[in-house]
Amino acid sequence: MTRDNYTYVARQADETGFISYPADEHSIWQALITRQQAALPGHACQEYLDGLAKLNLPLNRIPQLGEIDQVLIENTGWRTAPVPALISFGRFFELLANKSFPVATFIRRREDFDYIQEPDIFHEIAGHCPLLTHPAFATFNETYGKLGLQATKEERIFLARLYWFTIEFGLVGSANQRRIYGGGILSSPAETIYALSGEPEYREFNLMDVLRTPYRIDRIQPIYYVLDDIDSLFTLAKSDLMQQVHIAMEKGLFDPHPSLLS
Repeated sequence: MTRDNYTYVARQADETGFISYPADEHSIWQALITRQQAALPGHACQEYLDGLAKLNLPLNRIPQLGEIDQVLIENTGWRTAPVPALISFGRFFELLANKSFPVATFIRRREDFDYIQEPDIFHEIAGHCPLLTHPAFATFNETYGKLGLQATKEERIFLARLYWFTIEFGLVGSANQRRIYGGGILSSPAETIYALSGEPEYREFNLMDVLRTPYRIDRIQPIYYVLDDIDSLFTLAKSDLMQQVHIAMEKGLFDPHPSLLS
């Protein structure tokens, strides 16, 4: 990712696995997580909050991946995998299939606090890792990785939509009690508030519709799909997802929001 001739570069671990960050980057983590935790009550789903409590993330420094691994392994058998800013789709699917969650070991600049297109360590650790302590979320990620490894390039386009509207930008609950579980939302204080503001369009989760809905990574989301609950991810993981992908490939796009096509 490049912005104003600046490229995000992942920090490298030493021979013990320890990653050293400068003081200013610890300060950025502190500012991000302090602001984000203030936005979570009444917005994040309970399963996320439970996982966040288990991780007990430090407020004054960027956590070491080994600290996260201890909790994930104990709860679901997952661990993190340090990666550079960009990895191939093949590598991404391979990691998930082996219960390893990729974590880019760099943190955003202050001017990117509200949104960063390339996921950083705050996005991955604070956004996704709390729910990786939950069996349904963990199982879905593993299943998704295994499917992605076998998928063609065209099939992966449809699988990417599924991941986007669930793991990254998914909601759960009823119209009167919607909550957030998507890490793309929960790592953005601005989108955490916006997502439940009533301003976006909320659609009941329908797998075929999700597979046929395009998305944009360069703007706040105009559409969210809403699952009944986190355990619905178990049902998705057990379904014949690739059969549905093939049907979606024949049907074409589904009712795209105008802002997604401009």
